[in-house]
Amino acid sequence: MNPLSQRYRSKTLATWIALIGGAFGLHRFYLHGLSDRWAWLFFPPTLLGLYGVQRMREFGVDDHLAWALIPLLGVMLAATMTTAIVYGLMPDERWNARFNPSGPQHSTGWSTVIGVIAALVVGAGVLMATIAFSAQRYFEYQVELRSQAKAADAPQGNSAKPTQ
Repeated sequence: MNPLSQRYRSKTLATWIALIGGAFGLHRFYLHGLSDRWAWLFFPPTLLGLYGVQRMREFGVDDHLAWALIPLLGVMLAATMTTAIVYGLMPDERWNARFNPSGPQHSTGWSTVIGVIAALVVGAGVLMATIAFSAQRYFEYQVELRSQAKAADAPQGNSAKPTQ
């Protein structure tokens, strides 16, 4: 039998780990151990999103690669906030049947409820900011392309001076 299946897992701790370090898959490592393949898949998009934030800080808002990478971080944060909410709202009986079948049983307290509320606030804010950022950058890029096309289509004036 797997030693991880015998270990007690707290719903409160899983909720808070998902809230604080979920973008790196720490909640999955807590629940399923280091051999969890899904947990390892959290790293690449989160790190790419952080790289996009670093590029934006270094090169400014005109960096197109940052435009593409930053929403990855927003999506990962919003997804893990959703996971924290799901963990926190899962009924104790279902939680215990899944994660504590033969050991001590978990019962939900106020710290779990506060974690769910925090995840809801952070997740909603991150999701709205990600959508707003992506839409703003998309429309700014469309305006930039349209102004470049107009400049390219405009007739070029004769630069030679007329003789008198």
